[in-house]
Amino acid sequence: MIEITAKLIRDQSAVFLCGEVVECLITFTNPTLPEHRISQSNCDILENLAWATVQIHCYCNSTIQERGGPSAPVDAPSSIVKNVSGSTSLDASNQLKGEVLKSTEPKILFCDLRLSPGEMRQFMFRETLSVNTPPTYRGVMVKYYYKITVATQRVGSTVQALHIPIRVLPLPPVNCSDEAVTLNDESNEDLAPNNPFLEKKKAPSKIEYALHYLQNITARRRPNFYLISNKRGKVGRFCLFKPIYKLGEDIVGTLDFSCGTVRCVQLSVTLQCEEIVRKRGTESTSDAPIGRITNFTKHHEVCLGLLQTQMILPIPL
Repeated sequence: MIEITAKLIRDQSAVFLCGEVVECLITFTNPTLPEHRISQSNCDILENLAWATVQIHCYCNSTIQERGGPSAPVDAPSSIVKNVSGSTSLDASNQLKGEVLKSTEPKILFCDLRLSPGEMRQFMFRETLSVNTPPTYRGVMVKYYYKITVATQRVGSTVQALHIPIRVLPLPPVNCSDEAVTLNDESNEDLAPNNPFLEKKKAPSKIEYALHYLQNITARRRPNFYLISNKRGKVGRFCLFKPIYKLGEDIVGTLDFSCGTVRCVQLSVTLQCEEIVRKRGTESTSDAPIGRITNFTKHHEVCLGLLQTQMILPIPL
């Protein structure tokens, strides 16, 4: 039996940006035979695989379709291979739960691979993610997730698949004016005399532009104040130091009760995500959106007698 292992070259995490290159090392190994096993012929020693391919799939799983949509499957497919024994193609829709939205072109790793005991073959898979691909999203009603699918088959057997999960994050929009200024600066440098002792600057890629833009908009500190009041009067003032945050950051805010006329005994601050999905394919006359709120982190504190306090809410990855 041939063992298949896959390892992402990026060791820190399996998180990629749209437009980045995904690199994965795929290893096919034929384990050594036990000492007590004596092979009768060369056919007993060699292990054979007919073919192997690898590609990236983007799946969409919606609970709206499962509850009553026209494309709801009767039985939820699992990660076990569903292909027929005589088929030599991979049906990605039957591999995992959900509908395949996008997929890269399959890359053939080999045809008719034969390995002796203890022999190993390695293949490097490289694929560039599309810039317009949807990002990974783990919602309540809609989920988008990505898998690197390594499919292989022995002669006369079913197609076996190995799924490696990855996470794809979207690229923020880049201001065209900033990009134009940078390009103009590079054109001016081209007109200057060349100095062989100076290293030539490479034009930044779209990912570098996007990361630089993301760093700029999340580093801007612009405090926003919100007055908290009820029918009896003012309770306090809530302050957020900046309006835009990145995944993994901490939302830091302050609460000022010195300006209030109503005493506050305790407070609770919750980080929520509102998911809105437009329902389609139903018999209803209006396409009213369906909303769902999910709570992530919560801060609770007894603030009786306090004039000021602060709260920290971490944004989950």
